Amino acid sequence: MNGKYFYFAIAALLGVLTSLFSMLLFLLLTLIYLILLNKYKRYTTPQLTFVLCLFFIFYLTGEHTAANNNSKLSDSLSIFHVQYAENTKVDGDMLQVTALEKKNKEKLIIRYKIKSEEEKEKLKNTNFYGRLCQVTGQLKNPPFAKNPNAFNYRNYLSSKQVYKILELNTHPLSKCSRVISSPLTVIKEMRFIGIRYLEKSFPPEIAALSAALIFGDRSMFDPETLMDYQRTGIVHLLAISGLHVSLLIGMLFYLGIRIGLTRQFMMNVLLIILPIYAILTGASPSVIRAVLTIFLVLFILRWKKQLKLSPIDAISITLMVYVLFTPLIITDAGFQLSFSVSFAIIFSSTSILSRYQKIVSAMVVISVIAQLAALPILLYHFFEVSFMSIAANLLYIPLFSFVFLPGFYLLFFIQLIFDDTPSILINLFMNIITLANGLIERLADLSFAQLITGRPNWLSLIVYILFILMIFLVWEMGLQNKGKQVIILLAIILFTFQNVWNVVNPFGEITMIDVGQGDSILIHYPFSQGTYLIDTGGTVQFEEEQWKKAAKPFEVGRDVVVPFLKGKGIKKVDKLILTHGDSDHIGGALAVLKEIKVKQIIMPSVAEPSKSELTIIQEATKKGIQVVKVAEGSQWKNKKSLFYVLGPEKNYKGERNSGSIAIIANIGGLKWFFGGDLDQEGEERIIRKYPDLDIDVLKAGHHGSKTSSSEKFINSITPSISWISVGEKNRYGHPDNEVLEQLSNTTIYRTDLHGAVTFRFYNESGTFSPFLHNIKQ
Repeated sequence: MNGKYFYFAIAALLGVLTSLFSMLLFLLLTLIYLILLNKYKRYTTPQLTFVLCLFFIFYLTGEHTAANNNSKLSDSLSIFHVQYAENTKVDGDMLQVTALEKKNKEKLIIRYKIKSEEEKEKLKNTNFYGRLCQVTGQLKNPPFAKNPNAFNYRNYLSSKQVYKILELNTHPLSKCSRVISSPLTVIKEMRFIGIRYLEKSFPPEIAALSAALIFGDRSMFDPETLMDYQRTGIVHLLAISGLHVSLLIGMLFYLGIRIGLTRQFMMNVLLIILPIYAILTGASPSVIRAVLTIFLVLFILRWKKQLKLSPIDAISITLMVYVLFTPLIITDAGFQLSFSVSFAIIFSSTSILSRYQKIVSAMVVISVIAQLAALPILLYHFFEVSFMSIAANLLYIPLFSFVFLPGFYLLFFIQLIFDDTPSILINLFMNIITLANGLIERLADLSFAQLITGRPNWLSLIVYILFILMIFLVWEMGLQNKGKQVIILLAIILFTFQNVWNVVNPFGEITMIDVGQGDSILIHYPFSQGTYLIDTGGTVQFEEEQWKKAAKPFEVGRDVVVPFLKGKGIKKVDKLILTHGDSDHIGGALAVLKEIKVKQIIMPSVAEPSKSELTIIQEATKKGIQVVKVAEGSQWKNKKSLFYVLGPEKNYKGERNSGSIAIIANIGGLKWFFGGDLDQEGEERIIRKYPDLDIDVLKAGHHGSKTSSSEKFINSITPSISWISVGEKNRYGHPDNEVLEQLSNTTIYRTDLHGAVTFRFYNESGTFSPFLHNIKQ
């Protein structure tokens, strides 16, 4: 029964999913699956019993993992004995490394603030392996997601069985003793030494690509270049995959046979080399999948020659072995992409790929198959895909497979043997890399090629999977007669149904995005009848020495606001309202302008715009975006909603906070007040001119500072709900206790406590929901 292990693998996955996620849902799916096996695959009672046993084995494995997936360390501990387990990462003035706490055998992320440039260079080139060290510091919980669809670092680490971050007070190597390195540690040391050798021996561009293709390390890559690879859908080429492993194993096997070694001997050698190679290259999901699969095939060929193992059986067994030992890996995007694409290509190899004999057409078909298989996963994790990826893969797969991969190995070994590499080779590869990166940058800037849908829910994921399966089934039956038309129709539905839903969605929302110590509020109307973004948050940058700067410093606009918008499927903002020129309100605007289409920017009418405002105006002019300066009396309508500007006065010349744009609006049956950082002086001007102002929801000024939200103002507008956008444990002590007391008669929502807060409405009624209300902090 060829392919039987595939059905076993599905049962194994269902077992783990049942234990880790929704028990009722996946138990129901398992029951349906057993019925289908019995009806269509004619599984007998003993066979179904075996499938059910597999399900329970993996269910219990998942249960055991979930039950033990927590820290055993007390937060009160301050002295630790640790053994460093992974390569160090030095970024700016921060060192990070994974270590094993010896007493409890628990992995920790260790962070150390570097004191000087000299210390940085020394640490960067220091081998931490083989050291048992006593360190002191404070344990902290990893940060968790505080906005919908945001990357959850705590869950990410938890899936890798890391639960705590240790912030060191002392040097990480101050009190150490040498320990005997295990074979695993020795291989990891070789990897560390190899990466550092590449960095010292080659120009940065060659070193970065060589480290990625030889050792699976992308830490040397320029962040912008890496982003271009991601946006064009070819970042997988920087990860060591089945293609790389197969090429290398094939070359080694061929060379061994050519120099006179027997096939039996070469198989034995490869069985030893494969596990070592997996560790040397970082043991990513794609590497483990490729190595395990090839190891399994070679093992069967070597010792069980009478047993035939099909490719689908080999990869199915690989999946079961992988998940059995690390059940939480199923949440990893790399694992999901690697196996889904591999299964799709293997299943298509005889029924679809065999029809395309020409190299170019075969490559196009493989790229299409891979893109279809990866689509739901890409949209779930990254909210967008690039239509340029097929063309980009056609260009770059041959370049990486037949130029970069063998070429960088050649350069590496020439440098190792002769301690020098001919400049002609260096210049050749530098020119190729420059051309390749320049083209990637241009392709990445083609915004029309980006499909932004937002994160699909479970129902949408099922629809995606069903339509993709239908496309493969029709394709498999042939493209004669109406086959092409059916596939085109299915593809159109596949790539548009979620965006169509975004347009016809009858629900609207107003969300106070958690941007830390700053402001950003999204107003999104039903049926996509208008999308407004009030402020963009921003990271306050302090002047510091160059060596202290991270390669890609955290930036609120790029790292919080843009992913939030894309996660909602928002690719166009009708009005970007920038209340005033402070960086914590408009610092993220440039990132939004780069990634999201903006039709109009609204700014306060002030006599002296800030430097940040002038920069935004300059960027808007380049992009042809209309910039409108508003003052008291300005207004616009959106269906039943009227947005009326209460301040500032035209060509305002006073203090910047006092000159914030203050807006009242009727949305979802409630009256809203959005006032940026409006201070008490500005509030008093408003209530003098508008004494009968009545507000349901107040966005408190200046993050709850005592300079805003005066008692007189609150008593005048009588809000029932208060929103405070404020950073957790911020240096300013916001929100002020006096302000909280003045707002005590209202329901207070704070981003530091509640994360993002959303008012979801239908017609003239809606509900408030804080993002963190069901999340354990």
